[in-house]
Amino acid sequence: MNTAGHPEPRTGRGLELTPFRGLRYDPDRVGSLAAVTSPPYDVVVRPDGVHHLQDSDPHNIVRLILPQADSPAARNEQAATTLRRWLSDGVLTADPEPALYVYEQRDGAGMLQRGVIGALRVTEPSEGLVLPHEDVMPHVVADRAGLMRATSANLEPLLLTYRGNGTATDTTAVIDRTVALPPLFTTTTEDGFSHRLWAVTDPADLARVRRDLTRRQALIADGHHRWATYLRLRAEHGTPSPWDYGLVLLVDTARYPLRVRAIHRLLHGLPVAEAVVALGDRFRVRRLDVPLAEALDALADAACAGNAYLLAGDGAFHLVDRPDPGLLDRTVPADRPAAWRTLDATVLHATLLAHVWHVPEDDPARIAYIHDTAATVGKAERDGGTAVLMHPVREDVVRDLARQGATMPRKSTSFGPKPASGLVLRALDG
Repeated sequence: MNTAGHPEPRTGRGLELTPFRGLRYDPDRVGSLAAVTSPPYDVVVRPDGVHHLQDSDPHNIVRLILPQADSPAARNEQAATTLRRWLSDGVLTADPEPALYVYEQRDGAGMLQRGVIGALRVTEPSEGLVLPHEDVMPHVVADRAGLMRATSANLEPLLLTYRGNGTATDTTAVIDRTVALPPLFTTTTEDGFSHRLWAVTDPADLARVRRDLTRRQALIADGHHRWATYLRLRAEHGTPSPWDYGLVLLVDTARYPLRVRAIHRLLHGLPVAEAVVALGDRFRVRRLDVPLAEALDALADAACAGNAYLLAGDGAFHLVDRPDPGLLDRTVPADRPAAWRTLDATVLHATLLAHVWHVPEDDPARIAYIHDTAATVGKAERDGGTAVLMHPVREDVVRDLARQGATMPRKSTSFGPKPASGLVLRALDG
């Protein structure tokens, strides 16, 4: 864990967002833009989700970000071959000139998010410019690195946030002027979100955004493994090279607040009855024979008073809270900030997984990380495992810990809405 702390950027260069020639689908060559998009690769974790996206259009981006083959090498080669074929056939085409892209997402409930997509200079956490807040799993970084090497492309943008002053900045002024113009496209995906994209090519506007971002510090909201991949590949290729930059979406959350949701755990091979028995008297456990929505309300109430979790998989819900303070003293590292020590994810990983259930947090055969609550419960019930449902962390807690250099346990948060994959790609081979 990085413990240096980063209250302010440590270099004078600031965030460096550069234009690039985006690769985009030719709308005349695909059934619809909505049909070729996908959620980010780490959200599409179930095979049936991959198959659904593949069936939606033969050119769906999931064929690049999650290729299906028998080995990592075969998957990466399949993605590279597919990308080359789509470029050769004109399914994907490069925009005529470098641009930054204004991206808008909107849902029917009033959620509006706008940000800027560009190629961001890759920096180490020690520089205090792009701050991670979660640990990463080495095997996932290796997987993404193999895919990026094979395709020589950034296939989907990371989601980064920064805090403006809550009023108009140069970047938000450029965004506001841009969204008054006709977009490159408008599409609505099956989750109900509408997506619009504009290209910003005016040199004066590009200069305004660049100047504004030199004063900003970004938090990785979604994409820790891909940022770690960017760092690895930059080191492999040397400097200068196109690998000095990585594809990101930057959102000012003072202007466009994000939603923060939890990422749940699915424990394979551990039935709920065994999980509950193992808790003994070290936690309070209450059985709830109520629907999922009511169980989540009970979890939220319990989380106000301390660490709390919902276990599911046997047709009921089990509210787990009030951990034994002595147990926490013995299992949670004492050399970390108080806010870190009391996180639900910290107690889950340091206490429940490591000392009560003996489940390795990085063993995909024993544990899965799933964003969708109902899907986690359903899979636990089908497979006979235990779903551990989490309560979300507030964004201000995440940002404060990141500035202290305290990385949270992996998969602690799910910021959203996440940018759809497939709307704009970045090639690194010229």
